[in-house]
Amino acid sequence: MKEPIKIMLVEDNREYRDVIDLAMSREEDLELVSEFVTAEIALRSVQGNAPKLPDVVLLDLRLPGMSGLEVLPYFTQAMPRAKVIILTQSDSEEDVLKAISLGASGYLLKSSTITEIKDGIRLVVNGGASLDPSVAKFVLKTLQAKLPTEELNAALSGREQEVLVLISEGLMKKEICDRLGIGYATVDTHVRHIYEKLDVKNAPAAVTKAFRLGLFD
Repeated sequence: MKEPIKIMLVEDNREYRDVIDLAMSREEDLELVSEFVTAEIALRSVQGNAPKLPDVVLLDLRLPGMSGLEVLPYFTQAMPRAKVIILTQSDSEEDVLKAISLGASGYLLKSSTITEIKDGIRLVVNGGASLDPSVAKFVLKTLQAKLPTEELNAALSGREQEVLVLISEGLMKKEICDRLGIGYATVDTHVRHIYEKLDVKNAPAAVTKAFRLGLFD
C-alpha cells in the first residue's frame, strides 16, 4: 500500500487546527503528522530532522512572531522536497504574489471547503498548482497588466505552451497525458523543460511568469 501523504500544519487558531485534524484523520492517503502554533517552533522541528520531514506544509500567513511569508524561504531551504500550501484568510495582491515568488506550491483561502483543501494537497504532490479560484482569477486578470514585460532566454515550443496552458487550468500530469494523448514520461519532460526555460521551480511560479511574459492570450 502506498504511503500516505505526510502533512505538517502551522496554524495558531486551535479550532481551525481541530477541523483540519479531523478532516485528515478520515482519509487513508492523508496523514497529519505534526501541528505547530508558531513558525519558529515548526522551523526548529524540521532543521536537521530529515527522516520526519513532511510532504506538504499547510502554512498560515498571520502567525504570532515570525509570519508565514517570513518563514517560507527557510522552509523551502530546510525541506526542498516538501510542497508548501498557504492556507490563510488573506487574499491581498501583495501576499499572493510574494508567496508564489518565494516558492509556495499553492495558495488557498480558509473559506475553501475541506474537500478543496484535501484535493489541493493531492494536486501539489502530483506536480500541480493549487490556487483558490478567486486567487487564480486575480492572478490571471492582474499580473500581465501590472508586472513588467520580460523576454525569454529560450522560447517555449508549441507543445510546451500547450502543456503550460493545461497546468494553468489545474490539470495534473496524468490528466495532461489523457488530454494530449501522449505518455507520462513525455509530459514530465515537457514540464521539466518549461521550468528550466522559465527559470522557475514549480507550477504556480511557471503560470505566474507565463502571464507576466505575455505567453497567454
